[in-house]
Amino acid sequence: MPETDKASRAFKVLSVDTRVRMIKLLKRRSLCVNALARTLNITPAAVSQHLRVLRDAEIVTAEKRGYFVHYRVNEATLAKWKKLADNLLDPEKK
Repeated sequence: MPETDKASRAFKVLSVDTRVRMIKLLKRRSLCVNALARTLNITPAAVSQHLRVLRDAEIVTAEKRGYFVHYRVNEATLAKWKKLADNLLDPEKK
């Protein structure tokens, strides 16, 4: 996939405020759907829909713990996205 397509995809995923807030929370620690729903004051169903987008983009990973699935940020993908954004937004790079 060309770099421009990757950057477009990353920015599309990050274009929703709730997803950005979820990423910020998950950078601190892993959380389950219900904890995210309570913290973000949205329904668990809405959290699940956003998590599906984030999982498809490989920005979060899931880990089953007992009855619950905890989500955390995929730091490797986050680093790739940072590099894409830096390359696109750096006025020195042509």
